[in-house]
Amino acid sequence: MTSTHTGVVLGDEPADDAVGAGTPVAPELPVAPELQRPAPTDPVPVPDGDKLAARVARSLEDEIIDRGWPVGEVLGSETELRERFGVSRAVFREAVRLVEHHQVGRMRRGPNGGLVVTAPDAGPATRALVIYLEFLGTSVEDLLAARLLLEPLAARLAAETVTEAGIEELREVLGAERAGLGGTGPVNDDHVHTLVGRVSGNPVLQLFTEVLIRLTYRYARTYRRTSRGDVGAATADTHRWHTDIVDAVIAGDAAAAETRLVTHLGSVGDWLLARPMRRAEIRRPPPGPLEDGSGRKLAEVVAERMHDDIAADGWQIGSVFGSESDLLERYGVSRAVLREAVRLLEHHSVARMRRGPGGGLVVAAPDPTASIHTMALCLDHLGLSGHDLRVVREAVELGCVTTVTAAVPAGQAADRLQASIGRAGLDGESGDVFHAELAELAGNPVLVLFLRIITELWSRHSRTERPPDPSTSDEVRRVHQAILDAVLAGDTVLARHRVRRHLQALTTWWH
Repeated sequence: MTSTHTGVVLGDEPADDAVGAGTPVAPELPVAPELQRPAPTDPVPVPDGDKLAARVARSLEDEIIDRGWPVGEVLGSETELRERFGVSRAVFREAVRLVEHHQVGRMRRGPNGGLVVTAPDAGPATRALVIYLEFLGTSVEDLLAARLLLEPLAARLAAETVTEAGIEELREVLGAERAGLGGTGPVNDDHVHTLVGRVSGNPVLQLFTEVLIRLTYRYARTYRRTSRGDVGAATADTHRWHTDIVDAVIAGDAAAAETRLVTHLGSVGDWLLARPMRRAEIRRPPPGPLEDGSGRKLAEVVAERMHDDIAADGWQIGSVFGSESDLLERYGVSRAVLREAVRLLEHHSVARMRRGPGGGLVVAAPDPTASIHTMALCLDHLGLSGHDLRVVREAVELGCVTTVTAAVPAGQAADRLQASIGRAGLDGESGDVFHAELAELAGNPVLVLFLRIITELWSRHSRTERPPDPSTSDEVRRVHQAILDAVLAGDTVLARHRVRRHLQALTTWWH
């Protein structure tokens, strides 16, 4: 399949047309009374051993972070670690499976063996988050709004910080894109956008851009196809935009890089919004060997394939995806591999194995918590700074507060915001609950998800050994109230100013 991740997919048959140049039309963030959540389903009980294993895995991951992520170092043998945590072999090995799935560590057998620290990979978590956003019914408007908040920021930072190595990479990607124009093979232009995110030097922008590009690609796959001639003209036009953006980045012209990317995304938005989506026609991944050459464990590859197949079936919550014997035959793996794959799906709340008559793998409403945790681990490993996180958090929260203020929340929405200020400090609630309510009232699930990742990192690096000073908590509540007052008054400029100043102050707590 030929694709442009700027919003175009070129197919095996006569393919979709691509995005042409256009004026910088930035779609407004949608205003919704509250984020629509999946319909509730009957909870599936989680065995106590699984909960304990998750706590042990979290403790191991925290230790790795606290020790500065010493890749290659052995934390301890199985016997030593089991004694330290006081758990059974079954619980400990389940915890190790979770650590291995997050690619934070890997158990090495034999002499001098033990749990070895490894560098994490955001790929599995990124794929899971994209499918979760698709499951929520994230709209094209939501996606475009998030891209317009973050990608121009990445282009500006890239122009300010680009290195000789970054210039070489950008030109290599453009050269490969140019070489594919006019041919019959795939023209893969997603690399330009993801590379700009990486060249920005901000690891948060890098990973968030990857999620946005992947989601755009999955959406673009559902559009009607057009002639190959139209595709050729459109991909050439997209390449010209990419060339202009990269030239501005290399020239160090931050304003031009940002403006050109906004204009390009405006034309991407025009293309996406002008074509009806066929959401019911999400394609099942093509059959093929489960060994993908990535070096990952087979169970991880099987879990990913099952995840994609559940999504392709329309995510029928509560239905039985297949019995164990059915799944063994469908995926052609051993019972041990299948059961480990199922445990990974259960960890992400994608599905859960039900035993007994009428049992099998039951589809559940997915929960992004595990993937959010993995993304936070990956960002920790990349060595982000408080400034890196604040820059992205500011972009996300300013987008949310602009949307909410424009609607001037009243009634239940206003009550929710007011109540969230009072909940800070109660029953373990942090001041982040106010920020989370603002994001949910803005109604963009992409931004809600990104803010959850940001606040998990923020709370990890802002934690202290002693309880917070009551006067500090009072000051945070006072600032939140000032922001809310501006929101309820419909004063967008003042609300944005107060949010920005608040986040700048919070950065001083980072360690």
